[in-house]
Amino acid sequence: MHKALDAILQPSLESARPEFSAILPEEGIGEIKALELLAPLVIGHARRLNAETAFAHMDPPTPWVTWATSLWNAALNQNLLHPDVAPAARDIEDLVVRWLAPCFGMNGGHMTPGSTVANLTALWAAREIKGIRRVVSSTASHLSVAKSAHILGLDYLAVDTTGFGQIDREQLPADLSDSAIVLTAGTTSAGALDDLTLTGNAAWKHVDAAWAGPLRLSSKHRGRLNGIDTADSIAMSAHKWFFQPKESGLVLFRDSAAAHRAVSFGGAYLASPNIGVMGSRSANAVPLFATLLSWGRAGLEMRINGAMESAQMLFDYLDKQANVRLYGPNASGVILWRTKDNTDVRDLIDRLPEGSASTTTIGDLGWVRHVAANPTVNIDALQRAIGTAISVRQPGHDQLLIRPSPSRR
Repeated sequence: MHKALDAILQPSLESARPEFSAILPEEGIGEIKALELLAPLVIGHARRLNAETAFAHMDPPTPWVTWATSLWNAALNQNLLHPDVAPAARDIEDLVVRWLAPCFGMNGGHMTPGSTVANLTALWAAREIKGIRRVVSSTASHLSVAKSAHILGLDYLAVDTTGFGQIDREQLPADLSDSAIVLTAGTTSAGALDDLTLTGNAAWKHVDAAWAGPLRLSSKHRGRLNGIDTADSIAMSAHKWFFQPKESGLVLFRDSAAAHRAVSFGGAYLASPNIGVMGSRSANAVPLFATLLSWGRAGLEMRINGAMESAQMLFDYLDKQANVRLYGPNASGVILWRTKDNTDVRDLIDRLPEGSASTTTIGDLGWVRHVAANPTVNIDALQRAIGTAISVRQPGHDQLLIRPSPSRR
């Protein structure tokens, strides 16, 4: 076996031990044998996003109905570029968009592989329709915003944030008439929510709601996104709080007809113009349609509300710990903390169950990060694990710096 390949695969090979070669084999081993060799790697060594203490990333466990419909997609290999290849799948995407767009004050849009492409598509439309020359967002905005500006040949300005990671309106340029302002509903590091009513005199207002956008479908939490309906465009990742498999996202527009005309190209081999960045693309609306059809708005709301409640319970627990410093409030289900005695964040993570926490850096400080993407998390088990991780004794004292867990509501 090639040494470089062995070094990459070694942790998995200890249990799977397939006879991989660094050179493409001349003769295949057949489908059954290939699956037998791959299962211990792909399945056996994957992170369990539905584990009882999984609370680390913006990646949720997916409902089983998406597994079935994803297999349908793989078997049928529909291509939404061509109406005659995917007639039902195109209609399903149109219906999903019609269901969701009004929740955000938009009138249409289309599916994308995620919010990176959705952000690029929205800013491309802004350039074509409004002639923007600059993109303005906060230093906490997703890297895809700066990346999109670069791809589109636009200037990019990142303005400072407040102490809790929101865009600082006082730092915005006085004149935004040549700019698209990008506001974030749920920053990647801290889940901060920009003031979505903010517009100024920007030529175009885009909201990157990749993470927190689905809060709009919760009667309890939709007010956190007040102002999102004044946007010209919105990006969302359906593979976050819509609980979809990768790669699934949406771009929505206030005037989708104008936006789609601006980002459409025809071709001799096309029966209808190709809309957006993607050419050939899969029927990723089918699993989302199946999920929404299965759960309804109320079922989706129940899972989002449950995730937000778990995040708040964790926040309340951490707030009671004498040796814990919290970064900010529970704005959108992302909780950051570190110890007051400056225990190394990486060391804290290593003491916690695998998949229960991640790290992020804000300024010069590292933080332990939890994300409420798993609606089935056992928050009591996670709190016990954190309690063990932060158990320290004060010099000259015997009592632990741990406070009781708040009672479950």
